Amino acid sequence: MLKSELEYIIEEEFKLDKVLGKKVINTLIESMIGALKDDDRIEIRGFGSFFPKTYDSYRGRNPKTGEAIAVPEKILPIFRPSKDLIAKLNKKKD
Repeated sequence: MLKSELEYIIEEEFKLDKVLGKKVINTLIESMIGALKDDDRIEIRGFGSFFPKTYDSYRGRNPKTGEAIAVPEKILPIFRPSKDLIAKLNKKKD
């Protein structure tokens, strides 16, 4: 699903104009990014949770040249699906 498709669904469901639909989705995404930047956990019941995970720096190798390089510390967003989401995805279609 693309961001534009999600905007369209919100516009149709709540009878919003295009500008307002875009604003709703952008506000949601920016709020989630802000929470992750602040080291907060995001929980969406029935869907899953997002949380930031910090990885320490380490010495790595450039696979092309074999040269040793320093890989800086980084923060990555991690998603854990809820049990409900997993059950819905694995439910057999009749």
